[in-house]
Amino acid sequence: MAGSPPRPEYKVYRSRRGPFDRLRGLGGLEGLRRKRGGPKVPGRAREHPPLRRIAKWIALAVAVWIALALVLFFISAQFEQGEGLSRAAERNLEGGSSFLFGSTVLVIGSDQRPSTSTEEKSPPRADSIILLRGSLGEVRRVSILRDSLAQIPGQSPQKINAAYAIGGTDLLIDTVEDYLGGDVEVNHVIRLSFDDFPKLIDALGGISITLERCVRSQKFNGRRVNLKRGDHHLDGQEALRFARVRNNLCDPAEDDRDRAARQQQVLSAIRSRFISPGAFVRAPWIGWRVPQTINTDLAGPGLSALAFDVTTGGAGDTKVLEPAGFGPGGSVLVSEEERAEAAEYLTGGE
Repeated sequence: MAGSPPRPEYKVYRSRRGPFDRLRGLGGLEGLRRKRGGPKVPGRAREHPPLRRIAKWIALAVAVWIALALVLFFISAQFEQGEGLSRAAERNLEGGSSFLFGSTVLVIGSDQRPSTSTEEKSPPRADSIILLRGSLGEVRRVSILRDSLAQIPGQSPQKINAAYAIGGTDLLIDTVEDYLGGDVEVNHVIRLSFDDFPKLIDALGGISITLERCVRSQKFNGRRVNLKRGDHHLDGQEALRFARVRNNLCDPAEDDRDRAARQQQVLSAIRSRFISPGAFVRAPWIGWRVPQTINTDLAGPGLSALAFDVTTGGAGDTKVLEPAGFGPGGSVLVSEEERAEAAEYLTGGE
């Protein structure tokens, strides 16, 4: 009996999955048919992508959007690092700090007017002085009234905000550290001017505030603040004028403490805006613009670490140094005990 014919040799080919086939559900023979337009399996209805697959695509889009914002932020921050700060000021900062365990930032609101301002030009002073202590999951803030009487190194005692006009950021750092005592050391500086502050607010798409009473003011650059009690959405220039109100015509009994409280309200509104859905939509624009609105020694990693601390640390309370009386030239007096308590609060008793 003749032997059986030899079995023919077959080659087996396997299709390779594309990089996105798993997300689109294109696997196996059915996936190959769908990709090549081959015949469909009789009786099988077209499958709709499951919710899990849609969620993966959404997550991928969100990750790409956030990554784009971060890349733009780091590039912009790298270009702007140290812009506008003197070398003397940078050398005066205390090193060896970390936003993971605690770092102190001096936030200066300068009253330097833009070139287009119609207000009287004068040497810029520190319109607001805030010390911010950021660490993982916690943020503490101390606000020093700009009219507080202080001993400025090399000068006679006078309002603390004059230190900035006399010797810039460098002298203000020394003055603030001496004013609060040796336990407070400034590690970083963030400075905003009247020209930069509105740009920061506008980059965020404005801020929302709620007023318990009306606020009316004198003119700022030809415009007045006239806000009724209730909710308001402010653009950059409106927020700047609101933060600068010194004499509230709605309540003539207000003093500089109420002005500091308004500034803290604006800062809290900025923080809320940073973590809002609207900020996510504008994330790449914010990432690119924000570093350009401030002068700081911090680079991209430091700024992002500070932003993370502020985000995770909650709105928190701000300690405003309470005056005990009045001094020469319209200054206010703050007791040594009050300053010591502020320093202990800021550093957490370190």
